Amino acid sequence: MTLIYLIVILLAGGLLSLLAERRSPHAPRWVALITTCASLVVGLLFWIQHYPQIIQSPADHWLERFQVSWIPSFGISFHLAIDGLSLILLTLTSFMGILAVGCSWNEIQEKTGFYYFNLLWVLAGVAGVFMAMDLFMFYFFWEVMLIPMYFLISLWGSEKREYAAIKFFIFTQASGLLMFLAILGLYYIHGQNTGVYSFDYFDLLGSTLPPSLAFWLMLGFAIAFSVKLPLFPFHSWLPDAHGEAPTAGSLLLAGLLLKTGAYGLLRFVIPLFPDQAQAMAEPAMVLGVIGILYGAFLAFAQTDLKRLVAYTSVSHMGFVVLGIFAFNELALQGVVMQLVTHAISTGALFILAGMLKERLHTRNIDQMGGLWSRMPQLGTLGLVFALASLGLPGFGNFIAEFLILMGAFEESRWLTVVAALGLIFSALYSLRIVQKIFLGPQERYGELPDFTVRERWMMAALALSILWLGIYPQPIINTAKPAIVQLVKLMDIKPDTTSQHHYGP
Repeated sequence: MTLIYLIVILLAGGLLSLLAERRSPHAPRWVALITTCASLVVGLLFWIQHYPQIIQSPADHWLERFQVSWIPSFGISFHLAIDGLSLILLTLTSFMGILAVGCSWNEIQEKTGFYYFNLLWVLAGVAGVFMAMDLFMFYFFWEVMLIPMYFLISLWGSEKREYAAIKFFIFTQASGLLMFLAILGLYYIHGQNTGVYSFDYFDLLGSTLPPSLAFWLMLGFAIAFSVKLPLFPFHSWLPDAHGEAPTAGSLLLAGLLLKTGAYGLLRFVIPLFPDQAQAMAEPAMVLGVIGILYGAFLAFAQTDLKRLVAYTSVSHMGFVVLGIFAFNELALQGVVMQLVTHAISTGALFILAGMLKERLHTRNIDQMGGLWSRMPQLGTLGLVFALASLGLPGFGNFIAEFLILMGAFEESRWLTVVAALGLIFSALYSLRIVQKIFLGPQERYGELPDFTVRERWMMAALALSILWLGIYPQPIINTAKPAIVQLVKLMDIKPDTTSQHHYGP
């Protein structure tokens, strides 16, 4: 029942937040904080309980499954399952949820009940996406996380929030409908071939499909996940959504919703369509490399801090696509690390952008400068996360990008060499952030408050997390390894011999 709790806690917390506003406008934030903390505790206890099983019995990578029939006449069941990959992302979901509540504490003063209701239901939708093993249920949770995020942007965003929210909705909804059509196509073809009509993931694995039709079905899934990731050239909704969303909205977009796209590629596209995935590997890797360089160039050109950080996500997600389609264990381990470390480092930069906007009432980095002398703690943490974002050794981002490039090098040396240039460009935009915001003279602003106690705890948690992952990434790697090994075996690809190496102390 742990899998049910991970979703029900968040759904119930959202409803309680909505009702708590009748008592006090500040009550919903306490309900949301308690809810997200409870979700994190449940996830961590589950991880600690099953960690010995992960280490000792890596062949059985499914840690727990829950299935009850829902609409048997259509082959729909409420089927949840969790393995190491989804466990890591579920824990990340709860952690990001706590931070989202924290950075909304004073920023959101109106309609607080409805705000935290939407925030918690986004988290519930994301948790469902990471556990759903019935494709109908997967699409249901995919929509559950989309609609509340639309409200978060459109109701609590900045000046152009309605434009950004509608653009976000059109991109993700249109691509989601393509995925739904692909799900229906897979459902009917499998039913005609076997006589069993089912949306169950495990029933659909290994379905016999005509190659030409399988390609179009795969494309329906791949476009939906590429838009959410986002992969170049499906990325144009992201800077607008990030730029206009409230701080928590940007945090959830960068930290969680983008990860659902990568998860979909790993969980559905490659296992359900292995031959077609291998056929599109080279074009996908090329698009990933283009995204790495394009995102870095546009990040360097931005003056709006949130749009700058948004384009860094396009660049970092390019590494994810490069690693996924390298199809070896080393690169896939780097992908999992990148999903976690990007959420932490980029999430931290969005939180810092929100703090600066709250104090300076602008996001234009040309109007900042010299803030280190006025806010030394904020400046120090800004430098830490800028260095983490550029992949400096000692931070988790370095481990992730190093593993991805090492794995991708075996698949395509030239693409890997070009992708490595992205590390140089990431150093340029990261150091530009530090120079423009924290260094140089400053006469525009008077006294500015440094971190509050709440902000200090949030940033300390993020800083310690990214440093821990850079020094000792082994728990993440160990937890993800069984699922990755099974993915490699499912594609009948010989596991990489370098996977026997021990990463970390």
